[in-house]
Amino acid sequence: MSEHVLVLSTVGSAADGERIARALVERRLAACVNLLPGVLSVYRWQGEVRQEQEWLLLVKTREQALPSLRAALVSLHPYELPELVALPISAGHEPYLRWIDDSLER
Repeated sequence: MSEHVLVLSTVGSAADGERIARALVERRLAACVNLLPGVLSVYRWQGEVRQEQEWLLLVKTREQALPSLRAALVSLHPYELPELVALPISAGHEPYLRWIDDSLER
């Protein structure tokens, strides 16, 4: 995995998304979290196909922060099985990537 990652997660309400986003940024586990409304999720859960409106969280962080971010996200998330998918950022605007690094440092 690359040094910087983009973590995806979904939530069922804007309030939950804002609460989780703020906590991750305040704890310096994420440099930034975008909350995108209007995601239609179609998925299989407990043997049946379901469809829900959700909000997508786009979390910018570093690979080394993933274990702590994962623990925080799972503890803050209202879902029984929260989505957490980390995608490597293979390239980016270098000043922005440095800003991610600076935002996570204590």
